[in-house]
Amino acid sequence: MPFFRYICKKYVYSAMSGRIKKIIKYILSIGVAAVLLYFSFRSVKWEDFVAGLRSCRWEFILLSMVLGVLSFWIRGARWRRLLLPFDPSLSRVTCFNAVNIGYIANFVFPRIGEFVRCGIISQNSRDEGNGKKASYDKVLGTVVMERAWDMLMLLLLLFLLLFAMWDRFGDFFVRQIWQPLSSVLNFSVWWLVVVFVVLCVAGLAVLWHFRQNNKFCAKLWSILAGMWQGFSSCLMMKDKWAFVVETVIIWLLYWLMACATMWAVPMLDGLGVIDALFLSLVGSIGWVVPVPGGFGSFHFVVSLALEAIYGIPFGMGIVFATLSHESQAITMAVFGGGSYLHEVLKHRK
Repeated sequence: MPFFRYICKKYVYSAMSGRIKKIIKYILSIGVAAVLLYFSFRSVKWEDFVAGLRSCRWEFILLSMVLGVLSFWIRGARWRRLLLPFDPSLSRVTCFNAVNIGYIANFVFPRIGEFVRCGIISQNSRDEGNGKKASYDKVLGTVVMERAWDMLMLLLLLFLLLFAMWDRFGDFFVRQIWQPLSSVLNFSVWWLVVVFVVLCVAGLAVLWHFRQNNKFCAKLWSILAGMWQGFSSCLMMKDKWAFVVETVIIWLLYWLMACATMWAVPMLDGLGVIDALFLSLVGSIGWVVPVPGGFGSFHFVVSLALEAIYGIPFGMGIVFATLSHESQAITMAVFGGGSYLHEVLKHRK
């Protein structure tokens, strides 16, 4: 009996505990998305909403979806550049499939897609002795590197846009995003950044000190070392400038997708390409919020921006937000499902 209790405590209870934590996180994430969807659609007059959809120029929505698929392909090709130093055998199709499957995984649980696509690449990597050329830890490091570049591009474009047109767009970010975030946390967001950096440095120091005497610290340190190898793989790329160019093209495609969706909505005919860039960046912030597939957060932030900057009623702005989000969600679902089927059939051969 003591042995049975020991086994239950060590394996069964710990597994249940981890599963319960995941379930709680998922429920909270779904709850946040539901609340944001409620606030996004509560003032919508459904007859106006349906009329807005009927008046759309659907050829531009189709164009936006095609541009979205092109961005998926280029994102996969860009990621492959980071992976080639580890495993030159990885194909563009495999990386494209991994990106697509990662997108649909994010609709189940936010941010889990980044881990899922790492597993797909590691599964497709050829064996080297007792392990993979592109091990999971190394692949995860390349994802960190890739996302760091995307965050850099987002911040750079935001800075350039706000610097050039502060009178028009600056007030929205200060009043609608920065100030509410600061008030919720009850202190300056910068203090949160400082505390986060200090904790990270302290944690790394502890892991390094105990890495040889503690199995848990040794394992975690090896994982971080693998991630660093993947992160630093950018320095081993043969065509570094091609990686930069592909990054620029990806964000250019995001801009063009916003333009196409904007052109599809007659009530936005007065807006220009700079306005589309602004809406694209705001929408990117909505996708970053940790809710499944950006549901609710994207709709709320984009509609709020249209109301605050352009005076478009929130209930009408939701038409643009819905078309923009759902067209890409459908694209991700179709190509993600196709990529998943392709990977399953490939491994059955």
